[in-house]
Amino acid sequence: RASTIRKVQTESSTGSVGSNRIRTTLTLCVEAIDFDSQACQLRVKGTNIQENEYVKMGAYHTIELEPNRQFTLAKKQWDSVVLERIEQACDPAWSADVAGRVFFSAVVMQEGLAHVCLVTPSMTLTRAKVEVNIPRKRKGNCSQHDRALERFYEQVVQAIQRHINFEVVKCVLVASPGFVREQFCDYMFQRAVKTDNRLLLENKSKFLQVHSSSGHKYALKEALCDPTVTSRLSDTKAASEVRALDDFYKMLQHEPDRAFYGLKHVEKANEAMAIDTLLISDELFRHQDVATRARYVKLVDSVRENMGTVRIFSSLHVSGEQLSQLTGVAAILRFPVAELSDQEDESSSEED
Repeated sequence: RASTIRKVQTESSTGSVGSNRIRTTLTLCVEAIDFDSQACQLRVKGTNIQENEYVKMGAYHTIELEPNRQFTLAKKQWDSVVLERIEQACDPAWSADVAGRVFFSAVVMQEGLAHVCLVTPSMTLTRAKVEVNIPRKRKGNCSQHDRALERFYEQVVQAIQRHINFEVVKCVLVASPGFVREQFCDYMFQRAVKTDNRLLLENKSKFLQVHSSSGHKYALKEALCDPTVTSRLSDTKAASEVRALDDFYKMLQHEPDRAFYGLKHVEKANEAMAIDTLLISDELFRHQDVATRARYVKLVDSVRENMGTVRIFSSLHVSGEQLSQLTGVAAILRFPVAELSDQEDESSSEED
């Protein structure tokens, strides 16, 4: 239930028909949602289920929800995961922490390609993508290459100034293969000195150079694994997610009996009370099938009861995307548990 604007047709005493935009409060039974990450707006579509003088019962309408706009949400059943997220979102201390400390930006680049991203506690947003064709260096004539590279660097600098709010951002990662990041930063700050660009010069200490294998968005995960980055961003949710996923991969490599993924295997490990850290994607709690969703919630509750740690990954972060490729649920175990597949093989051989 929320306040919204509806276009209403009116007929005058003379019979002429006109239309007015009228603010009214509607109660919808939600059928579809669409989240616009750039505008930070949630569009909720559904049918009207409460009497209203302007809108018929059963008529379709879309309400746009955004931060600091009041609305009422009613559900037949609320699970523990959803309630926890609502409490966190409504906590003024948490909100203040987010506003002042936890945001950081990243520029992931290679020659001719750069992504300017904003990393918030709940998502990674691509604010700008810069692409410039860079000709190859030729013997005795590098001018075309150098001019194109300078044009590319200039466009990246403009994107940084346009899309990064230095009042909110704690740190700006500049990641690239080779020496691209060093050359770019040298260009940016030399240019800032020449043009007396106070914004960049005053925030020079916020820029942190790290290695990445490419200029594509997925390379941001490598940058976040860098020790200098993890120490500087130790209090951010995105960095802790990357660290937890990195720990899982190390365990999978060195002690595979203590690293499980896939719902069936993880549930088996939970039955043995073996889970130390559960890694789970938040998109699983939005599953269309209510019974499947309840299964994931039950797993989270059970792990917490057994004194395990639960890390809920945002599917809109690069680490969350990577976890989704591993079925969206994984676990680091306290002690080795025999592989589920091995147990199945044993039971089938006994039956034979």
